[in-house]
Order: sequence, then C-alpha cells, then structure tokens
Amino acid sequence: MLHDRPNTDSRLNSKVPAGALADKWDNFKANAKLVNPNNKRKFKIIVVGTGLAGASAAATLAELGYQVDAFTFHDSPRRAHSIAAQGGINAAKNYRGDGDSVHRLFTDTIKGGDFRSREANVYRLAQVSVNIIDQMVAQGVPFAREYGGLLDNRSFGGAQVSRTFYARGQTGQQLLLGAYQQLARQIGLGGVRLFNRTELVDVVVIDGRAAGIVVRDLLTGEVTSHAAHAVVLATGGYGNVYFLSTNAMNCNVTAAWRAHRRGAFFANPCYTQI
Repeated sequence: MLHDRPNTDSRLNSKVPAGALADKWDNFKANAKLVNPNNKRKFKIIVVGTGLAGASAAATLAELGYQVDAFTFHDSPRRAHSIAAQGGINAAKNYRGDGDSVHRLFTDTIKGGDFRSREANVYRLAQVSVNIIDQMVAQGVPFAREYGGLLDNRSFGGAQVSRTFYARGQTGQQLLLGAYQQLARQIGLGGVRLFNRTELVDVVVIDGRAAGIVVRDLLTGEVTSHAAHAVVLATGGYGNVYFLSTNAMNCNVTAAWRAHRRGAFFANPCYTQI
C-alpha cells in the first residue's frame, strides 16, 4: 500500500486528507460540510481564467447555484490555449474489457510521472476520470464513437489498455467548445458574469485567505476590485516564462506570479511543458 510521507512544515500543508489511499477522498467527501441549496446564492466565487478548467468550473459552480464572476484577458473564452491539446483524455471506463481499473490508471500515471507525483491527488484523479468523461459528454463534446454509438477509445503511450477518449485530432478544441457552450448558457441564465479583456493585477488576501482580486480593463485601463467568498485561479500554463516555448504568446506567468507574490507556493515549476 502506498502512503504519503508525513508533512513536517505547516507552510507546505497540501491539505490531503488522512487515511488509506483508496479511502481518504471518499471519507473526506462523506464528512465534508455542505451548503444548503437555498443559501448557495448568498456566496460569490471568482474564477480567473476561462479555458477548459476555468470555463468548466465556472459553469458547474453556477449550475450548483453559486454566484460566479469569470475573468479572462482574452476577447472570448474560445481563445484559450486549451485548443492546442490533441491526443485525448484518459478515463478508467474499461469499455474494451481489457482489465482497466481505477488502480491501474493510478499506477500507470504514477509511473508515467517518474514517481514524482503526489499519490493521493493522482488516485483522486483516477477516481473521477469516469465522471469527467460523462460530464464532457453531457456538455455536448462530440467524442469519437464506434458504429454502434458507443464512445470509442484507443491506447496511448504509457498504458497497456485502451482508455484514451478523443475527438479525432481536435480533442482540446472540442472540449473547450463544450465547456464554452455551458459557460455561455449560464451567462444567459444570469448565474455567471463574464469580464473579458480584463487582466488580473493582484490577489486580495485577508487572514491568509483569498478574498478577492484587483483587475485592470485592458481597453480602458480602469482598475477595479472584486470581493468574493472564494477565488479559483485557472490561468493555464506559463511556458513563455522560458526563452523558447511552443505555447501561444499569451501563456505567460503574470497571474501565477501575482498569486505567488501574495504567498502562494510554486510546486515544481521546473516540470513545465514548454
């Protein structure tokens, strides 16, 4: 059984739940405090970034009933660099009946990461991988399908089973468009307010917790502040912090650096896909 090493530095608390690897996240969810559905509209959440992660998070939070403000420095969320992903997305659905499982996806991912990944988080990723595919299908992502209508999948590097779901060579673009459609729907319903062409200038921290952000309108130069009960930073990769990069020029480190300046920690910035 794999276990996390004890953390001796309180500043680097990863907030990983205690317990056995296979049970810790289920136990954490079972005992977590919930917000009454009638009270969710009282809480505001800021999401910075509207790529695949940010748009999905904003749309899902709004669907759950929270007030959401989404910020992007693009003119449209469809400009996010998530469109560059091509290969596919792994999930332990075992459609081919070739012995795939959550544990096998977990071990393959750990090995693929040269045993440097945090085991608890990778196991949770393997657990929710099945639900992620279901959510993307519900958002309208046109995954490749077999002639019978079932989702098709293929085998990719680092795996001995077929678990990669794909949309031809446009997986990232189709995932982003699916997330954007749901974000646009929630904007139309009034659950999300979108602020485009808006750059993060600073993170407001009160008593060690993010309580809002300061932003600048890239068209007018106006600087404004926004308060919230929680702040989600989904600002994407920052490959262009290096001299040479294959990423788009807007994949910069500005948002991550401003959070770091306010006390957030960088985890292995050397492991950056450039």
